[in-house]
Parts: sequence; C-alpha cells; structure tokens
Amino acid sequence: MEVLRTAAQLSRLDQWRGERPLVLVPTMGALHAGHLSLVETGARMGPVVVSIFVNPTQFAPGEDLDAYPRDLAADLALLEPLGVKAVFSPAVDEMYGQPGEVTVQPGSRGRGLCGGDRPGHFSGVLTVVAKLFGLVQPQVAIFGRKDAQQCLVIRQMVEDLRMPVSLVDGPTVREASGLAMSSRNRYLDEGQQERAMCLSQGLNTAREMLGNGERNRAALVGAMLRELKPADKIEYAEVRLVPNLEEPDEVSGEVLLAVAALVGPARLIDNLVLDLAEGDVVDGFLLGDPQQWSKA
Repeated sequence: MEVLRTAAQLSRLDQWRGERPLVLVPTMGALHAGHLSLVETGARMGPVVVSIFVNPTQFAPGEDLDAYPRDLAADLALLEPLGVKAVFSPAVDEMYGQPGEVTVQPGSRGRGLCGGDRPGHFSGVLTVVAKLFGLVQPQVAIFGRKDAQQCLVIRQMVEDLRMPVSLVDGPTVREASGLAMSSRNRYLDEGQQERAMCLSQGLNTAREMLGNGERNRAALVGAMLRELKPADKIEYAEVRLVPNLEEPDEVSGEVLLAVAALVGPARLIDNLVLDLAEGDVVDGFLLGDPQQWSKA
C-alpha cells in the first residue's frame, strides 16, 4: 500500500488503471467500521484509492476543525489488510492555493437540512471532491449513505458538470445499539452515547409508520421530533423526496428520513433512504447500487 502526499505522486496510480475501474473512497480519516465497509465494497469493484484529508473549507467558524480526530498511522494500519492500493493524504497547502480561488457552489439540493445550519459547508465539500476527482481521476467513487444530503449534492455536481465518474453509496454501519457510526462518536461519554440513540429511534419510528401506511409528511416529522427529545438540541427532523429533496404534503416514491441533533459536544446526523414505489417499504439508494460493478 503506497502513501502518496503530493499531486505529482498520483502518477503512480497509473499502474492500477486497466480493465477494472479505479475506485476512490474519500474520507477525512479517523476511520471506523463504516469507512472500512466502503473500502471493502470498493475492493469488489476494482483497485481502491483512499483519500484521507480533513478539509478545512467544509467547517464553519466555531466548529470542530481543530479538535477533529487525526491519527494517520492508525488509519493506515486499518487499511493495510484490506488490499488498498494507495492512500492519498495531502497537506492543506497541496489541495488549496491562495484565498479566493475558484470554488464549486451547491444547487438547490444544498438548501436546508445541513446546508441551512452550516453556511458554506457544501461549497467546501463540493470543491474538495471536485479537486479529488480531478487529481485521482477515478472511474467510481464511493460515499457513505449516512451523509445523505452530501451524496445528493455531489450527485448533482457530477451530473450537471458532466464529470466522468460513477457514484455509489454504501449503507450506514451501526453500533450494536443502533447508533450510526461516526468519527464524532468518540466525543461522547457512555451516557451521551445512550441519549444519542434517540436519532436512530426517531428514524425507526417513522419507518414503522410508513410501513403501516402513513404518508403524511407532517405526521412523520412530528413523530421523529418526539423521539429526539433526549438530545441537547434538535437541529432538524425532515422527510424529503429523493433526489431533489422536495417537501410534499404526502410522500411517495423514494423518501429520505433525516435527523440532526447535538448530544454533548457532538453534532450527529442520521438518515434512512426508503423506497415506497411498490407499496412496501424497502431500503433505497441515493447514488447507485455497488452490485452493478462487482465481479463474480
């Protein structure tokens, strides 16, 4: 497994370009089982490159940029057994030039949800992802479904700018308690982790209501808000349609259930992507099914 630190060193990736697609898994490090599941999915498609870069432009003032966990040696030890071909871990100066350089702005999918409370967040995400796509030139990129709105704004960027990369979303990996795995979970003590379970409980309540035939968006939102009461601060509980995040009175087709809340020092998000098209409630995709790329 090669560790590459500069754009010039990325020419070494050419040795893995061939019949199978080169796969990029972008991360900010502090890897956990959720990240590793994306890597394992990618390895079934083709040679995998993992980027590890804590992107400063997606953090708003006062957020946890300085405190965000960084341990490259531990991350590399987790990736080594998975057959990763290369890790791209650049310095900030390698990714960004002078202030005021060109950025990518989100479209309508970046409004509200995390885009409402974190001005500039999705511009930072899209700009760094566009840079990674240009530098690594992957054929496939894999993102975690837990960051649902992020997946959808990246999808819109790729479609609108005709970027030559296919996108895949991997399912959310959860603790035994149901808490979605996140690098920020390590901020939580035992009591806070227990209270944080309210996020997944709210989603599961709404899913059960959908399974029982409820389609009224306001009723679903109200149920999630009631479950989120143990959180220190509720940022949002939303029911939107995929992919454009509309807010109809009655939901149908592919639906996103999304919640965000502060618990202790951590801002946590969670979601479910559900397909109601056939009348049943089944898990859906935001980007694409990895099975279409997997080799037997």
